[in-house]
Amino acid sequence: MFEVRIHGRGGQGVVTAAELLSVAAFDGSKHAQAFPSFGWERTRAPVVSWCRMHDATIRTREPIAEPDALIVQDPTLLHQVAVFSGLKPDGYVLINSSRTFEELGLTDLLEKMEHRERLMTLPATELAREHLGRPMPNAVLLGGFAAITGEVSIEAVEMAIRDKFKGKLADGNVAAAQAAHDHVKERSLAAAD
Repeated sequence: MFEVRIHGRGGQGVVTAAELLSVAAFDGSKHAQAFPSFGWERTRAPVVSWCRMHDATIRTREPIAEPDALIVQDPTLLHQVAVFSGLKPDGYVLINSSRTFEELGLTDLLEKMEHRERLMTLPATELAREHLGRPMPNAVLLGGFAAITGEVSIEAVEMAIRDKFKGKLADGNVAAAQAAHDHVKERSLAAAD
């Protein structure tokens, strides 16, 4: 089973990101479930949602304590909440930022992780502004997630986006997700050289 925890703030589409990811996994012939953490959430309050994917039926329903991957939609959360709690040492981390892990003050995380190539920042907000005209990083980060993990395909992400959104909103999100996918692939190839 592959488990993903998504951190962000209210209004950034954290719940929608988990839903889209589960639909993409399902479209890729996997079993999937997505669920949010509800409480006092309001715009700009910290929010978390989860997504599980597996080749077999998923029976567990509890929150994900030891994720295989983290998606962080808002880098201001990095030092405010326990974003990295329980992250597996061979896990993936994708952070919405144009800054490096060192610039974000995450050198200790780099030292703990077994595979540095699985840790990446992505300027998702900038890509969203470019392709959507507004700073909504959720679908953009899913394109990057597809590239860094290979757990879902970019085609499945695009289909999930088109299932959820219509018209120009769908087109803009698909273009932004594809740009994010390309960005992560290029950075991964450059790091391998």
